[in-house]
Amino acid sequence: MKEQLIHSITKHIQLDSGEQTLIESFWTEKALEKGEFLLRNGEVCRTDNFVINGALKAFYINAKTGKEEILYFAIDNWWATDIESFQKQKTSIYNIQAIEKTELLQIRYDSFQEMLRKIPKLERFFRIILENYLGSLQKRIITNNVLDAEQRYLDFIENYPEICNKVPNYLIASYLGITPEFLSRIRKKIEAS
Repeated sequence: MKEQLIHSITKHIQLDSGEQTLIESFWTEKALEKGEFLLRNGEVCRTDNFVINGALKAFYINAKTGKEEILYFAIDNWWATDIESFQKQKTSIYNIQAIEKTELLQIRYDSFQEMLRKIPKLERFFRIILENYLGSLQKRIITNNVLDAEQRYLDFIENYPEICNKVPNYLIASYLGITPEFLSRIRKKIEAS
């Protein structure tokens, strides 16, 4: 399992075998069953989490509607963490839950800091990961403000086909800010054309 993390890192930075072994020593394996929570609103995010396989959703409950609103999905080779809660070690405002059986690698906050001290070039890797995440958030804000629901769905399936294969449509609808019924109508319209 740890080879998958090392492979992800070495796409961006070079590591010698000693550094790879040292990195592996900081991470532990965790399995989640479908429906199990990785993080709950009000808890402190104690670990950074790399998804080996499976699928997770990050969400909050809208206080006005009582409905679950999806913030992001995390599938194989993605990260599932409340970055602010993890970095500041303060309580999270959202939840992360397994959509299906999921295997993760985790690193605790203090171990993460020690790993970065011992292998400073990892700072570059995590900067790249955060830049990619920030770019996707910016794109999502623009997409939500500019595109209609059908265009948002088409953009989603074009950019995240793997998620479409793993995640139920009602969760995709929540992510897109539409009802499952409206998503169904959009899909039927697209299939008919």
